[in-house]
Amino acid sequence: MELDSERVSDHSRVEVDESSAENRATLSEELLDFTESLHSSIVHYEWKNGRRYREGNYKFPNDEREQDRLNLVHYAIYYLCDEKLFLAPVNPHGNKILDAGTGTGKWPIEMGDLYPSAELTGVDLSPIQPRWAPPNVKFIVEDIEEDWIETELYDFIHCRYLMGSIKDWPRLVQKFYQHLKPGGWVEFKDSSSSIYSEDGSVTPDYKVAEMLRNLRMASDKIGINMDHAPSLKGWMEQAGFTNIEQRIMRLPIGTWPKNKRLKLIGAMMASHYLEGVEAFTLIPFTEILGWTTAEVDELNTQVRAAVQTKGVHALHNYYIVWGQKPEM
Repeated sequence: MELDSERVSDHSRVEVDESSAENRATLSEELLDFTESLHSSIVHYEWKNGRRYREGNYKFPNDEREQDRLNLVHYAIYYLCDEKLFLAPVNPHGNKILDAGTGTGKWPIEMGDLYPSAELTGVDLSPIQPRWAPPNVKFIVEDIEEDWIETELYDFIHCRYLMGSIKDWPRLVQKFYQHLKPGGWVEFKDSSSSIYSEDGSVTPDYKVAEMLRNLRMASDKIGINMDHAPSLKGWMEQAGFTNIEQRIMRLPIGTWPKNKRLKLIGAMMASHYLEGVEAFTLIPFTEILGWTTAEVDELNTQVRAAVQTKGVHALHNYYIVWGQKPEM
């Protein structure tokens, strides 16, 4: 059984819904499909095995299927956080806010609608954000690990779901510190890369756990730490942040929880794996680990079956960490 060493913030176990058939749930109707925005003059794409990728070191696709999955994860985390877009003690009104690694731009768009006096900037490697956005929201195509185009300071920097994307996390945390105004806040959100269960139903040979182990191995080979989330708090302390708080929440996979909110989140996370496993594995396993496409396809089929197996009560630990740059 893969088990994270840190305790979750809520010490009560996630109760299993014994009456549930634990069938795969359909996606919520409120999930939105975004129109793909291509800017070929800015970013060049390449196609591999029917999926579209950005040229360079990023090993995951950025096509419409991937955008739908990213939007699904946005909603799963939104509901996990009790329908809050952030937990840091920030008053966004009139503030300059950066969403680092914005993906489809869902977070800054919703923030821009809620806080029309705030100035939102979303940054990502790929220009996959929608053509429309609130007037107080803009998007920049940029690698957040490189020198930033804009040198202005922000009141709040938000960063989530960058697992497998960053080579030097301590340096990035320090960069965020440098780009915050005195008194400004940063908030990180990401899950651990391992799964576990509270009842022993997740075993080492569970195919989702096997896939994640191989994904960590592939990432290690190219210098990327897949399991950065448990270290975020320490890196923030090293960078100089104060008033640091961390919450560790349980993120279920599947419709097995009795709690209705967790059941919805679990359905979304199950769909995240069912629809996204190819995106996680295809390029990392073939180009880094040397697997054949047939071997990857076979594992992916087993992963999809495992996600839908009744009686397995899988969880990720999800880390939310925020802190403040000291006032001058």
